[in-house]
Amino acid sequence: MRGDITLVAGGGRADSSSRHISFIETGRSRPSEEMLLRLADRLDVPVRERNSLLLAAGYAPHYAQTALDDPSMETLREGIERLLTGYEPYPALVVDAVYNVVAANRGTLMLLDGLPEHLLTPPLNAMRITLHPEGLAPRIRNLREWRGHLLAQMERQIALARSEPLRALYEEVSSYPVAERRGDGEPEEAVPYIALPLVIEHDGHLLSFVSSIATFNTPMDVTVAELAIETMLPADPATVKYLRSLGD
Repeated sequence: MRGDITLVAGGGRADSSSRHISFIETGRSRPSEEMLLRLADRLDVPVRERNSLLLAAGYAPHYAQTALDDPSMETLREGIERLLTGYEPYPALVVDAVYNVVAANRGTLMLLDGLPEHLLTPPLNAMRITLHPEGLAPRIRNLREWRGHLLAQMERQIALARSEPLRALYEEVSSYPVAERRGDGEPEEAVPYIALPLVIEHDGHLLSFVSSIATFNTPMDVTVAELAIETMLPADPATVKYLRSLGD
């Protein structure tokens, strides 16, 4: 029943009558390709799932899936590189639908100093690197809180995209033992954080970051639709000062 209610509500937003949507649900009417795409758009169905929806209805996929190293993606690659470089010295990276790192700047690579080779062998996976007990986890002062945030983020994505590779990654990283926190997890001076920070040690310094994630608007390609750009905004003056000193 919940699925029916959702479709009818979506149909109203898609400029179609509830009666017509009901006919589609019961098999009395075959939806047009345009109708399926309109409904998928109104219900915010992921682009990859929209192709599956079209195939199930007997239509050809609407969205291409172009490899990121394809010549047609050159402008996109250059734009991403400029964005990441321009954000230095602060960390920024681009990941795909299963958190494999597509690109990263020097600020990100700095945080990975000293990690074991098996975690840095391509394809690098941001979730695995962050939560693995031999990865960044022992360096993260507020690991339990940050781990909870990351796992909840993955749970929301799995519910929306129904991705088996993402679910497999979730099962892996959620099973990692949680390393004991080193220190009290607090900076020397109280800071009024605007969002949950990542508090992490680096070379004897305690750094704090607030994460921001951006995606592409109205993508017409599955690959592009599944890219996410994560930027780490310094959350306190001490972090700003330290990172800027590295570039001096």
